[in-house]
Amino acid sequence: MNKKMENFKNIIVIFNDDHGQWALPAYGNKDLDTPNLDYLAQKGVLMENAFTPTPVCSPARACFFTGRLASQHGVHDYIVSDNIHGNRNWLKNEVTLAQLLQASGFQVGLSGKWHLGNDIECQSGFDYWFSLSGDYPTGHKGRYRYSINGKIIELSGYKTHMITDRAVDFLHDRDQEKPFFLFVGYTATHSPWSDHPERLVEHYRHKKLSAVQETPLYPFGKQNLESLNSSRLDPQEGLANYYAAVSCLDESVGRLMDELETLELTDSTLVIYTSDHGLCCGQHGIWGKGNSTMPLNMVEESIRIPLICYNPKKLFTGIRRIEFVDHLDLFQTLIDYADIKKDLVNESTYPGRSFLPLITNEILNKPWKTVQYGEYGNVRMARDIRYKLILHEPNGQNLFFDLKEDPNELCNLISENTHLERINFMKSNLNSFFRQYEVEEKSGMRINGPEPSNYSSPWAKDKMF
Repeated sequence: MNKKMENFKNIIVIFNDDHGQWALPAYGNKDLDTPNLDYLAQKGVLMENAFTPTPVCSPARACFFTGRLASQHGVHDYIVSDNIHGNRNWLKNEVTLAQLLQASGFQVGLSGKWHLGNDIECQSGFDYWFSLSGDYPTGHKGRYRYSINGKIIELSGYKTHMITDRAVDFLHDRDQEKPFFLFVGYTATHSPWSDHPERLVEHYRHKKLSAVQETPLYPFGKQNLESLNSSRLDPQEGLANYYAAVSCLDESVGRLMDELETLELTDSTLVIYTSDHGLCCGQHGIWGKGNSTMPLNMVEESIRIPLICYNPKKLFTGIRRIEFVDHLDLFQTLIDYADIKKDLVNESTYPGRSFLPLITNEILNKPWKTVQYGEYGNVRMARDIRYKLILHEPNGQNLFFDLKEDPNELCNLISENTHLERINFMKSNLNSFFRQYEVEEKSGMRINGPEPSNYSSPWAKDKMF
């Protein structure tokens, strides 16, 4: 490798779909086998308190790519694949991470899931585009349509393998005179929890799985969408498939790491492993994410995500960090790592903060945040190290939990006088946070609700289901 390539700051973001933080050995799950992700966590930096800003697919992805809240970019729910919603460019007025990196000289590629509208077309900021065709919901194996730089092709096989193959192609065919950014969007852990490699499913099918403890049914809403699927009737089979998906994905992560090694790119590449949001696989009696109940939920399993950073040459490796971080912070961290913060216009309108100092053993210039904020449509959340406040505005049931005493979020303390001062304090800070950043016409709290992106959102005028 020449000296110029050694100094490149290449970036690979492996962005899984519906991967709950709890579903990795690095986060304490003893049922799963993921030697490659274990290696990245042991030799890299693991963020113990990583969260999604919105616990559903499209908004979480939009938050990562724009560095802005749903109440800024306007995507508040998953985007259904139809001519009205699916063929629209939902981020056309936003500046994305891909655009910023491409403008600064990076070669930018995507392999896998986009799910932000116009999935078939190569989006602005990308030089290489291998995407799912926008056919949602989608299975995990069989013959499906894909887009290669805007051209539709049909391929047969496991989606995880297809996505990995094209990611490897990008690494081999890239312009070696440029640094690169590669976004790898896997879908393996998304429903349906079936049709994963039998050799892996069988490994878990008859194994005693103890990581998911039986807990009382979530008492603050009815089951909805994915949580009405048949997986709930055979939880062992559903969980065996979910775990098989994680293990299959782990094999692909290993393959990508092997390619970096053989191409002599390991030392010059920052690898990020994360997910759009979390998932319940029977916790609280729920199968699914934030929209698996109605009203929408913000349970820990829905909002917590894995986040592992790996680069043995540039990071302070082999550590675990406890600070609260999310996709908005990850956006800022990658901008900071690539040395292009100067290219960010109106930086004060971005809620995130670079956590690069946390993973490179540098001194912070000011204290780190101690509260995590989130939203899903007109649901808003503030969570500190112990307490969680969830507001279902304007007329829903507000919730307040003591997570230390009530980790399963069963006892709503919103009316308890002993917590009134704390509740009012957290509510005031929550409202101040969104007043500072939200864009009125994109806000989840606007009159008549956010702009619909599907037919099942609580604020959608027409119902599909």
